[in-house]
Amino acid sequence: MNTIVCFGEALIDFLAAPVPDPTQARVFRQFAGGAPANAAVAVARLGGTCEFVGMLGEDMFGDFLLHSLREAGAGTRYVRRTDRARTALAFVSLDANGERSFSFYRPPAADLLFSESDFDPACFAAAGVFHVCSNSLTEPGIAAATLAGMRRARAAGALVSIDLNLRPALWADAAPVPARLWQALEGADLVKLAREELEFLQAEGGLMADAVVARLLQHARLVLVTDGAAPVRWYTRAQRGQLPTVRVEAVDTTAAGDAFIGGLLVQLQREAVDAHGFDAFLGDTGRLMEALRYASACGALAVTRYGSFAALPTHEEAMVLLGTSAAA
Repeated sequence: MNTIVCFGEALIDFLAAPVPDPTQARVFRQFAGGAPANAAVAVARLGGTCEFVGMLGEDMFGDFLLHSLREAGAGTRYVRRTDRARTALAFVSLDANGERSFSFYRPPAADLLFSESDFDPACFAAAGVFHVCSNSLTEPGIAAATLAGMRRARAAGALVSIDLNLRPALWADAAPVPARLWQALEGADLVKLAREELEFLQAEGGLMADAVVARLLQHARLVLVTDGAAPVRWYTRAQRGQLPTVRVEAVDTTAAGDAFIGGLLVQLQREAVDAHGFDAFLGDTGRLMEALRYASACGALAVTRYGSFAALPTHEEAMVLLGTSAAA
C-alpha cells in the first residue's frame, strides 16, 4: 500500500475552556494540532498508512507532539528536530457555534526551519499521495521547501494534494502572498478550499468563483469547496456537482477540514489510487461520491468533539454515522 505523506507544521493548540463566571481566570487545555499533522493522524485513525514530515522543536511541546503522532499511529521516521527554535503555539477560542478564533505564536518556530535538504528521498519513493497546506508557505524558506517537496513528489509519481487552510494571521502583516499561494495551488492534482478561501482568491484576482475554479482546473484535476454544514461543491474538468453534508451539532470546528481531507485521502489509498489512476477514479462518479460522503462523515464527527488530534474519528465511527444518516 502506498503511503500518504503529510508535510508541514505540527503545533500546540491551547484551547480555551468555557468560563461560566467572568470573574474566574481563563483556562487553556493543551492539544496536539497543526493542519498537516492533523491530516496524518486522521489517516492513521481511519486505518490508513501515513507519514508526517516536518520539523519539531527540541522542547517539551515537540516531545508531546512526537509522542501524540506515534500514539495515533502516524509514521514519524522522517520527522526532524531542532534546538534553533521552539515549537509553535496557537491559542484558540470558540464561539457558541464552535467557530474558532486563533492567536498564533509563530514565527519564530521550529517548523519554519525545515529546508529541502531535510527531506529523506525515501519518503518520496514510498508516497502515493503528498499532502500540504498553505501554513508552510508563510516564510520564503519553508515555502521553497514546500514547493520543492511538491515537485519531487510529482516526479516520483505521487498524487499531490493541498488543503489551502489559509490563516492570514500567520503571514507578515496578515497579508498572504498570492504568488506563493498560486504556485502551490498550480502544483497540486487535488485542491481543497473552504468557501472563505475561494472568496479570498476571488477578491485577490478580481474574479468570479467560476473563473477561479477554471484557473485551478488548468492544473488540478479535482477541486473541492467546503462550507461548514452547507453542501460540498466538487469540480472536475468534465463534471461538477454538490454533495449534502451529514448534519451534527458542532462544538469545535478546529479539525473539521483536516478530518475531511484525511477521510478522502484514505479512501483513495484503499482503492490504490495514485496520480496515474486519479483520472479514472474521477471519471467514475459513483466512486467519487462514495469517497466524498465518507470524507464528509469524517469532518462531521470531528466537529462534535474538542481538540484536533483528539477529535479525529475512527473508520468504524465514520461508517456508523454514514449508516445512521442513510437510514434517517
